[in-house]
Amino acid sequence: MPRNKSDQNREEKRDEIVTAARSLFIKDGFEATPINRLARAAGVSANTIYWYFKDKDEVLVAVLDGELNARMTEYLKVTFTNHTERLLWVVNQLEEVSLLVSTVHTRLQSSAAINVWHERFHAMTEGLLRAEMQTLGVASEKMDALVKISVFAVEGLLSHDVSGSDKTSICEALATGW
Repeated sequence: MPRNKSDQNREEKRDEIVTAARSLFIKDGFEATPINRLARAAGVSANTIYWYFKDKDEVLVAVLDGELNARMTEYLKVTFTNHTERLLWVVNQLEEVSLLVSTVHTRLQSSAAINVWHERFHAMTEGLLRAEMQTLGVASEKMDALVKISVFAVEGLLSHDVSGSDKTSICEALATGW
């Protein structure tokens, strides 16, 4: 069924709001971006944002979904020479959006929408890790523990200032320790 012009304009306006939010949330952070500032950046009134999104958390989920989709598309296109390189690439991608990562963890307890998104994200990334480990022949009885250790290590890399060489060494130890 063809879309009418108003549907297209609605989608375009929603995308403009998400694009503005992405820029502000990544550069300045979620908490430092009040709705009025987001509205100015998107070229709309603050009330207009609520025509497209229930609340600011829903805007954040739209930004997160967009980031995840873009980075997964890129991930699937990249050719990696080894598992360390693949893991390091993922860590570097997450570092580029570190303010979004910390916002998600900060808002888990206060936002059901963010909590649902986070659980979905973890299920997907843990599934990717499991698949990676299976290709390396990791024993199934060790799989759950190694997946959790890997997730904790990556989250630790994102929350601490670690040199590039240490980050590489940690990713190498994870990828070869599976």
